[in-house]
Parts: sequence; structure tokens; C-alpha cells
Amino acid sequence: MPRLTARFWVDAYLARLRLSDIPAFVVAHGDDTGGAVLVKLATLDGNAVLFHRSFDLMTGERRWVELSSGAEREVDDTVARQRGFDPDLWVIEVEDRQGRHLLDEIGLA
Repeated sequence: MPRLTARFWVDAYLARLRLSDIPAFVVAHGDDTGGAVLVKLATLDGNAVLFHRSFDLMTGERRWVELSSGAEREVDDTVARQRGFDPDLWVIEVEDRQGRHLLDEIGLA
């Protein structure tokens, strides 16, 4: 199955968030073609959750899973470590008090 480029996916994700009036920003611009993507959800209360896309070898499906959660400063430290391992990494920050990130919607896995 062909995969979308990272840039195409990021642009589509940001557009979908805008349609739901959910603020989001590109914090780190990774490789346009094959960069991995992290999504940080900041709930604006000092806490955050960091998601990354995972591939399930048993089912062949891709899905978003939690990489880190807790105090926003600690989640930011996790992002910094991940960027140290992978300079081609995209980081998208979503800000929503209700905790909406839309990653569980059809077409975003």
C-alpha cells in the first residue's frame, strides 16, 4: 500500500484540526518525504500527552499510541530526546483544553 509523504500528512492533519477550531502548530519541520511525526497535545493546564504512530505487526495496521504523558515540561524533554535521535522528525503541537487531537479519526492513522 502506498504511503503519503510526511509533509502531505501534516498539511492534511493541520487542515482537519482547523476545521474543528483546534489550534495546532508545526514546532519542528522534519523531512518532507519520510520524516516520522510526533503529536504533542497540550491541554493548557500544565499537562501534555505525546503521541507517535506505531505499526502493529500482527494486524498490519498503523495507529497512534501514547509515547509520554504528564507535566508538559517532562513531555517537552521527551520530544527533545526524540529529536536528538532523529533530526528528520516532525513535531506538531495541538492545544486544546478538551483534549481533542483527532488522531483516532478515519484517515489519520
